[in-house]
Amino acid sequence: MRFGCFISPLHPIGEDPTLLYQRDLEFAQVVDSLNYEELWIGEHHSAGWGTIPAPELLIAAAAERTRRIKFATGVTALPYHHPFLVAERAMHLDHMTRGRFILGGGAGSVISDMHMFGIAPEDTRERTAQAMETIVALLAGETVTRDEGWFRLVDARLQLGPFSPGGPEVTVASAATPFGVQLAGRLGISVLSHAAPPWGAVRAGHSLGIERLADQWRHHEEAAAEAGRQVSRDDWRLVIPVHVGRTREEALEDIREGWLRQRDELWIDTIGLPMSRNPQSGAKAFEATVAANGIIVGDVEDVVGAITKLQEVTGGFGTLLISCQDWAPWPAQLLSVDLFARFVAPRFRGTTDRLRASNAWAAANRTAMQEAGFAARNKAMAEHGAPDGGGQGERERV
Repeated sequence: MRFGCFISPLHPIGEDPTLLYQRDLEFAQVVDSLNYEELWIGEHHSAGWGTIPAPELLIAAAAERTRRIKFATGVTALPYHHPFLVAERAMHLDHMTRGRFILGGGAGSVISDMHMFGIAPEDTRERTAQAMETIVALLAGETVTRDEGWFRLVDARLQLGPFSPGGPEVTVASAATPFGVQLAGRLGISVLSHAAPPWGAVRAGHSLGIERLADQWRHHEEAAAEAGRQVSRDDWRLVIPVHVGRTREEALEDIREGWLRQRDELWIDTIGLPMSRNPQSGAKAFEATVAANGIIVGDVEDVVGAITKLQEVTGGFGTLLISCQDWAPWPAQLLSVDLFARFVAPRFRGTTDRLRASNAWAAANRTAMQEAGFAARNKAMAEHGAPDGGGQGERERV
């Protein structure tokens, strides 16, 4: 399994945005140094919390500060952009990052963004499909002539070829409906699934729906089969919030206040989700979200267990992306990604398996090995004139 981080980012209003951009770049350096494979960066244009309007710009800056991590747009809201320009920027970043760019596309999720651009929410999925079909064709080197009303192309082709073989990977994001996974299956590109709906949206008696993820993969496979394509679970990414602490109690305490703030100020007051601002309702919603694995939170063993369950529920996937939220204080956020990289990821990557096997072998044979060592020492001491029994006394002290 591979691991990455997904930042919208959603920063509570009040902190200097210039410094927030700097912190986002520092975060990229941190997760690169901790061997995370990917970092996804979102696009937002309104509502105050989402501060990055052009993730490609931050990716270009972050790529210069990192060594090996791949970057992805998480996601480029395709209905807002001319598809030729999206494809051209993707190919440009393929070169600038030396093959470390992934184009993530989707319909967008912020209604106030759509309102400003004069786009009806019900039109976004159709626009996404039209744009993604065009982008995939352009990246493949095809010449495209197409008129969809909201964009028009005549004999359009990219003048820049790919840096990496096959060009940048293309991914479609999927949340509540099967639209995204079906589009990805039809076009033969990879898919990213959000493992839970918006944080705070869970209510008593309503499942967060991680069980539905198996259906998402079924829809993806069926759409691919109808198009004569094959898909692999290795190319399936899941996004879910994860926070690791030294203890479960510490981890829960780290994120509770920030989660409640985001629920009240963003999801209720700004987005307008129909939920109560009553503190007791918020506390119950937090507990229900945690209980339903809408947030993976706890110590190392808790997190390992939750990811294992997610594997079982879904039938398996290739990459887990940690949705990094500003719920916890910054030092606790850094500790979480550090603990995950050092102690959780190795359990799934198998990077400590040989060390554990070597340790088990040495422990299982320790008696015979010590006896051989003591015998060799006694012999050497005797040959060099040491008093009889010196080796035995040393063995007893050991």
